[in-house]
Amino acid sequence: MLGPDRTEVSKNISLDTKLVHVGSRPAEQQGFVNPPLYRGSTALYTTVAEMKESTSNSLRKKIPAYGRFGTPTSRAFEEAMTELEGGFDAISTGSGLAAITTAILAFVESGDHILVTDSVYQPTRNFCESLGRMGIETEYYDPGIGAAIVAKFRPNTRFVFLESPGSNTFEVQDVPAIARACQTAGILTLIDNTWATPLFFRPLLYGVDVVVHSATKYITGHSDSFLGVIVANEKTFGPLRSSAIRMGQSAGADDTYFGLRGLRTLATRLHQHERQALSLAEWLGDRPEVGSVLHPALPEHPGHALWKRDFTGSTGLFGVSLKPKYEMSNVHSMVEGLNLFGLGHGWGGFESLIVPVESHRFLREGPLLRIHVGLENIDDLKADLLQGLNSLS
Repeated sequence: MLGPDRTEVSKNISLDTKLVHVGSRPAEQQGFVNPPLYRGSTALYTTVAEMKESTSNSLRKKIPAYGRFGTPTSRAFEEAMTELEGGFDAISTGSGLAAITTAILAFVESGDHILVTDSVYQPTRNFCESLGRMGIETEYYDPGIGAAIVAKFRPNTRFVFLESPGSNTFEVQDVPAIARACQTAGILTLIDNTWATPLFFRPLLYGVDVVVHSATKYITGHSDSFLGVIVANEKTFGPLRSSAIRMGQSAGADDTYFGLRGLRTLATRLHQHERQALSLAEWLGDRPEVGSVLHPALPEHPGHALWKRDFTGSTGLFGVSLKPKYEMSNVHSMVEGLNLFGLGHGWGGFESLIVPVESHRFLREGPLLRIHVGLENIDDLKADLLQGLNSLS
């Protein structure tokens, strides 16, 4: 049983149960199960000595200090994410991209070489391209490289950045093999775990050093906030926290509260996203207009064995390659005519989305669609796509 203050969550209970209770301290909140929402910048002290002591070590998250360094609301969210990922500590940021850029800049300096998966989230790639102006070289590697990544290492290689599955093309990486190779060489590993969330994959347990999330997606789950989070092991937390403080990175009180609230229903939502996406992916695989379905949980996916070994579930985002006979202009008309699938950036919310995408990684001949399956009735979603696919012909 959980104690009344819920400060210790048993390691023997499932992640589904932990999601309901982590970051909640009713005994410190006058009995209320949700942490209060602290909106504030200035914190007051009773003595100068107390003020100096609170800011003497910025890596120690003592409250109060100053709102940008954290509030009880952000600390509750960070404690929850640390517990769920199995990390040492966490840092919340204003967006997923802010988490990524903060993590990258924490470890690089002029003259460094970094390895980034070629299937990475496009905004991450755009940021890495800009690092050349600082004298930092980015090299992109094949996401299927596995342990052979050692051949890419140089004396000045600082870290390897992973994303599994990859954005848009959904390649699954051999994360444990890459992490082991990096540990042997004294190279750090960073991974974007937004697709799986800690419910379905926990990279720190496989030897990865730093995990980043766009909590804007599944963790908040309602398409109404921006939030990022970095979860680190003990050896990397100090540089990450210092990087966030130097760059003024902090998350808004409302957004961290939304992140905590989203965690309470994450398991329920993700299991539904998973069921619906698999149903739709299998249905699309039988459609004559479709060349291939890029979903790691499907047995025919090239990375399925790795996914089955390392992940405990799949989420609502996957790709579809149409047959090459269809022109992209016709595909645009198709998605514009759908009623339930929205055409818009982002994913991870309650609503279904579809976007045509272009990727240099995509080696198939046909147009590529990225689909996020929301929480609408699956038969209604299939009917909506059916009329769209019929319009292609």
